[in-house]
Amino acid sequence: MSNHSKRLVGHLAGLEPALLDGPIGTNATMALLDTVGCGLYGADQQWGRILREQVLAEGSQGKATLFGESVTVAPSRAALANGTASHGFELDDIIQGALVHPGAVVIPAALAVAEHTAASGERLLLGIVAGYEVMARLGLALGAEHNTRGYHTTGVAGPIAATVAAGIVWGQPVDTILSAIGIACSSAGGIKAFTQGTGGMVKRMHAGRSAETGVLACELAQRGFTGPMAGVDGHFGLIEVIGGSDTDAEALTRDLGHDYAISRVWVKAYPCCGLIHSVSHAIEALRRESALSAANVKNIVVHTSRRAVEHNGDPDPQETMAAQYSIPYCAGAAVVKDPRDPAAFAAQGLRDPEIRRVAALTQLRIDEKMDALYPAHFAARVQVTLDGGHQFERTVIDPHGTAHDACDAAEIEAKFRLLARPVKPQQQIDQVITALRGLRGAGSVAAFSAALHA
Repeated sequence: MSNHSKRLVGHLAGLEPALLDGPIGTNATMALLDTVGCGLYGADQQWGRILREQVLAEGSQGKATLFGESVTVAPSRAALANGTASHGFELDDIIQGALVHPGAVVIPAALAVAEHTAASGERLLLGIVAGYEVMARLGLALGAEHNTRGYHTTGVAGPIAATVAAGIVWGQPVDTILSAIGIACSSAGGIKAFTQGTGGMVKRMHAGRSAETGVLACELAQRGFTGPMAGVDGHFGLIEVIGGSDTDAEALTRDLGHDYAISRVWVKAYPCCGLIHSVSHAIEALRRESALSAANVKNIVVHTSRRAVEHNGDPDPQETMAAQYSIPYCAGAAVVKDPRDPAAFAAQGLRDPEIRRVAALTQLRIDEKMDALYPAHFAARVQVTLDGGHQFERTVIDPHGTAHDACDAAEIEAKFRLLARPVKPQQQIDQVITALRGLRGAGSVAAFSAALHA
């Protein structure tokens, strides 16, 4: 039996509030704001509304905020709906290399438990730091092969990260959290059939189900329900069963405490799969620097990783999810529209003839140099040829928003305001931001919660 998971949870359960005094506290606060913005925007989409309607139809009772509603509900149901909404438009954050979306999983779970237990703002932020750390380390421990085979790593690592975040916000002892992790491991999963043609809505729910699982596992463990104590890295544990030939259980504890994943978060600038951001970034830059326009594009050649070519090459996506995973469509949207505006992927605009025309002119090539950088970097070299024969090229190794080219606090706040605007008036948006700024010193999350569900 490996002890890496036990050591990791023990370390995270012992995090001290002083850790939040510097950049880590700021990063956790910004992650919270960014995820809530994504959740408010996603709550207004069809899939977000369906999940909210389901939770409300159940008559769920509790103190947890339901994004887009004034009523509060049971914590596990809020986590399900809010996690789905936060992952609802490919706008939520990433931890590069680990192939995971942490915010949409960790924050709905941590926030729901903080509201349920009247936890302090400080305790909420520590839970967020811990959840992100587990998400990153478990993603690395699982390796990349399981993802290439078709598992969605967010749905595999997510339940465990949500459990740790929720358990730490709750103040549960290490053994209780480990037992809850054992419960959660049996709910880990998620396949990537959503990347093809009619992908449906289910990918968004991978985050919601993960967040819900984490909260429920902690609630059950609190009542005495038990799970295997080595569900992550023991025999027949998650890493052994789902991971491929490149698993690395030692990643759970390697350099533990020297650095924290919350400091390396990729805040998404573009509303599409992270593997495509380098393409969107490159085309956005070329549009600023040249005469490139929808009217004069002859062809686009994208040189990128094998993984991106094989998983993100759908030439004719039929739904929003599939479009956000399609390099040809995203290239077309980046040429024709503002590549940062989620409206380019709204259902009513998916048949835009100009986007489709440019998408049809886009070709994909596996590039050995770009492929060698994956998964640590989602790199691409983009060549655009215009009708007159002029050719432009741009290589992007780390697109804007990654830790190498990070969004600053002003950008994150501007993104939050843009995403919250469809569901909240300006005054309430201001109230959320004000409450967030005072969260670290707040004795409970009540003021922040009140601003969210006003």
